[in-house]
Amino acid sequence: MKPGSSSPAEIRLSAHVLTDNGVFPNNASCPLLVYPQALASAGPDPAALFEKRFTKNHWPAAWRNGAYGFHHYHSAAHEVLGVFSGSARVRFGGENGVVLEVKAGDVVVIPAGVSHKNLGASRDFGVVGAYPKGQRWDMQYGKPGERPAADARIARVDMPAADPVLGETGPLVPLWRKK
Repeated sequence: MKPGSSSPAEIRLSAHVLTDNGVFPNNASCPLLVYPQALASAGPDPAALFEKRFTKNHWPAAWRNGAYGFHHYHSAAHEVLGVFSGSARVRFGGENGVVLEVKAGDVVVIPAGVSHKNLGASRDFGVVGAYPKGQRWDMQYGKPGERPAADARIARVDMPAADPVLGETGPLVPLWRKK
C-alpha cells in the first residue's frame, strides 16, 4: 500500500459490541469499530492525512493529542480517533471491557456512551480526534448521578452521515442503524 492510500478492499474491520456495565452505558446498538492500518501516513505531517479523510467524510477534524488515562465517555457525540504516530493500549467499555493495542495507521470509531481509557502509550503516541458534523462532545466519567440524563442524550445522538474512513458507502452506516 502506498503511503496515504487505502482502498476499501485493503481495509479490514473489527467490531466490538459493548453493553451497559452499570457504570458506563456503552452502546449495544452501535459497535466499536476498529480499522487496523486503515491509513498509511508519511511525510512531515502524518496527522494531516487523517484530518483530510475525516473532514472529507463529514467528521471535521477537531484536535491532535493523545488519549486520556482515565475512563470517560461522550454522551452527546460519537468520536473517531486516527492514530498518526506511536502506539497505545486502550481499554474500551469500562473495567471489564476490551483492551486493544492501537498503533500508527489505525482508526477507532467510538460510539456515544462507550468509555475509553489509555492504559499506556509510547512517548510518540498521537491521535487525530473528530466528531460527526454538527455534534458537540461532552465529558462523562461514570460518576453517580450522570445517568439517566446521559442515557437520554445518547439515545438522541444522530447517526453519522458517513463512515469517517470509507465515506457514505462504508460499513459504519449499516452496522450502526438503530434497532
